[in-house]
Amino acid sequence: MEKCEAAAKDIRGETLNHRVNARHLDLASLKSIREFAAKIIEEEERVHVLVNNEAVMRCPHWTTEDGFEMQLGVNYLGHFLLTNLLLDKLKASAPSRVINLSSLAHIAGHIDFDDLNWEKRKYDTKVAYCQSKLALVLFTKELSRRLQGTGVTVNALHPGVARTELGRHTGMHKSAFSSFTLGPIFWLLVKSPELAAQPSTYLAVAEELEGVSGKYFDGLKEKAPAPEAEDEEVARWLWAESARLVGLEMS
Repeated sequence: MEKCEAAAKDIRGETLNHRVNARHLDLASLKSIREFAAKIIEEEERVHVLVNNEAVMRCPHWTTEDGFEMQLGVNYLGHFLLTNLLLDKLKASAPSRVINLSSLAHIAGHIDFDDLNWEKRKYDTKVAYCQSKLALVLFTKELSRRLQGTGVTVNALHPGVARTELGRHTGMHKSAFSSFTLGPIFWLLVKSPELAAQPSTYLAVAEELEGVSGKYFDGLKEKAPAPEAEDEEVARWLWAESARLVGLEMS
């Protein structure tokens, strides 16, 4: 929370907007998500934009406090629950927008109907990450279908690779060769956090995107997602299974 509160303080100082606040949210905890959503609903008159940005990448085979594989739980199920809990507030605030930060890695993803939560098969952290990001695009498609006529739009986004701590579990930091030889080259090729945030901001406020929903963007441009991300049957199954896992009433 220290970094979050410091960022909020900086923004308040630069913009003179006293309504910039930091709130605690742990997407690896369904309890935390429900408490956060309840607080937002109680304290905020409107919610015009929801950016689902949190992610973990290629971590060891960890689980959330509710027993979900960490990448599935944080990257997808946490956002699924949070968004659904805030839907009434978003609808009441329409026009409003939801932006789901997916990844180009969704192209390599596959939804395993028999073992979505990695309880039967040998764990592969790369495959798990790709599955979680594909799930976000499928969620975007199905949510867009369900939100037709409400004034709430939802789109998925690959923001590009940024200089953040997201890749701390990858091999880049695990050997002297990677760190000292490949590291400098890698950092020259990736975006600063400020540049990486631009696509999210664009999707949140661009007037030309009014009414645009259910799309996938690569940076600032709309692109076609992976074929499996367009599969309506998979999207409907994933929605039902996700609702069951997080204890959300189906509608």
